Amino acid sequence: MSASTHEDKPGDGKTQARVDPKLLEILVCPLTKGPLRYDSERNELISERAGLAYPIRDGIPIMLIDEARRIDDHPIRGPGAA
Repeated sequence: MSASTHEDKPGDGKTQARVDPKLLEILVCPLTKGPLRYDSERNELISERAGLAYPIRDGIPIMLIDEARRIDDHPIRGPGAA
């Protein structure tokens, strides 16, 4: 049996992996269904419309609203918001 250790924290620059550009073309924000922008510095996918940043862990985008980080001073808007 092997034990898993988490010496590297997501976003600390040690385990960052580039996101496949083809994957970015098809991924959308689960809240707004809008486009996402890749932030390589923080290793996150940014939804400007929702004001959320979705983390990327071990090269896998975590597209869960509960796991997203709120972008400061930005209201969260759902699909029907103007």
